[in-house]
Amino acid sequence: MNGLAMPKTLQIRDLDDDVYAALVRHASEAGITVPELLRRHASRLAARPTMNEWLERTERRASDISSDEVLEALDDLRGTWPDARR
Repeated sequence: MNGLAMPKTLQIRDLDDDVYAALVRHASEAGITVPELLRRHASRLAARPTMNEWLERTERRASDISSDEVLEALDDLRGTWPDARR
């Protein structure tokens, strides 16, 4: 945070009981409060590009590797499928 901006408050309504219980469990295991857990996750989420930003960035990268070559390499790494006909 830059020190000049006022912190914002966010309120989440209508959480299911099981969702809140899971948040409490995660926070407890991390040794922090639920608000701190959500603050950390929100900070990480905000730092990530949106899907459109990511697509714009990745579309700019030129590659001479075809999709078929990528799929073939993945198939080689994975090996044969257990139910594949031989």
